[in-house]
Amino acid sequence: MGGPSRATPHTTSRAAVLDVIRAAGTISRAGLVAATGFTGATISTVVRALIDDGLVRETGRAESTGGKPRVLLQLDHGARYAVGVHLDPMGVTYALTDLTGAVVSRVTRADAGGDDPAAMVARTARQVDALVEGAGVERDRVLGVGLVSATGGARPLPSMRHWAHFPVAEELERACGLPVVPGNDATAAALGEYWSGGVGETSVFAAVYMGTGIGAGILVDGIPYHGASGNAGEIGHVCLDVDGPPCWCGARGCVEALAGPAAVVRAARADAGLARAAELGAAEADGADGGPTDGPGGGGRAGRSEAAEFAAVVRAARRGEPTARALLERSARYLAAAVRTLANVMDLDLLVLTGPGLAVAGSVYLPAIRSELEGAFFARASHPVEVRLSASAATAPAIGAATMVLQSRLVPLRPRVRLPEDLSESAAPAPR
Repeated sequence: MGGPSRATPHTTSRAAVLDVIRAAGTISRAGLVAATGFTGATISTVVRALIDDGLVRETGRAESTGGKPRVLLQLDHGARYAVGVHLDPMGVTYALTDLTGAVVSRVTRADAGGDDPAAMVARTARQVDALVEGAGVERDRVLGVGLVSATGGARPLPSMRHWAHFPVAEELERACGLPVVPGNDATAAALGEYWSGGVGETSVFAAVYMGTGIGAGILVDGIPYHGASGNAGEIGHVCLDVDGPPCWCGARGCVEALAGPAAVVRAARADAGLARAAELGAAEADGADGGPTDGPGGGGRAGRSEAAEFAAVVRAARRGEPTARALLERSARYLAAAVRTLANVMDLDLLVLTGPGLAVAGSVYLPAIRSELEGAFFARASHPVEVRLSASAATAPAIGAATMVLQSRLVPLRPRVRLPEDLSESAAPAPR
């Protein structure tokens, strides 16, 4: 999308109208007036500009309530696209989405963390090109690339430390020839849930992410909360035991050290019977810095990635292996305690569990977290916290990375406009 149309009264009005149409699915001009508070003249001008730009189209009419049926509007799904890239020690996931955040195409490539950053950027740019071309999408309809990874923040993951001072977003933008929007993987996953309409009208929402590490993305009225340094939501480093095991971040007793996939795999390897049953690799020696090399994204695996080893423990639990089940249930209880802390601090309405770790083990973690919040959430007498598993947990960060582009280019930094309940309008069949 280029700059605002000359006919548009104000960019903020344009963003607000577009966001309401996106959230509603279909809505009339009268519905937009009621939802935004703008005048009918402003709505008419903004809508005409959005239609002229190909972002919005008219689609049938609402059911008549006695007068002339209202013409309904919706986003033109194929008007613009965005690419999301999730860079993780275990691999790179790419997703191409349309204007609504729906996935058009996606692909995952293995093992990113050990690559030379410059070579990885060049390979990523080629894959972005291939993804767009393979989907038959015109390149000038692609708004940009969202890039989320474990390389940012105050303390990068151990296996990604060589990325810490590499300007990956700038280099990828140069290689792709497209704008690049960098961000945090957990926050991206939360934004993807919001953009796709899975969040509903909740005001304070969080996505808890388990992949190589554990984190959370937080949205307040549709706006991501990043914190002063972009590290808001780091529940993986909430302390649950002041005398607990050392964490790669330098503290002790963190959620990741007690409950993360690496901790589960490490405990499973220590049990000879379970290690044989799950066909786990042998652990390597501790790192030179005194920390375990099989921390998030680290070494300590023989032939298989940490994600594959964690999945093997999950499969063993499903087969009825009692030790595997006990390890996962202990991890789930620790994570549930950390989630309760997050829910208490933010007074959450909704919590979505996401990420590749929860994609394979959600059947264990979901009931544990629900039970913890039902029994111990501080404000439970006032309202419950809805907890559910993401429908796209395995690839959520890449999908969310694409929606970061959509939000930054189309509806930047505008809180969600709540739609009055009486504005829901069902569409009559479009005229032929």
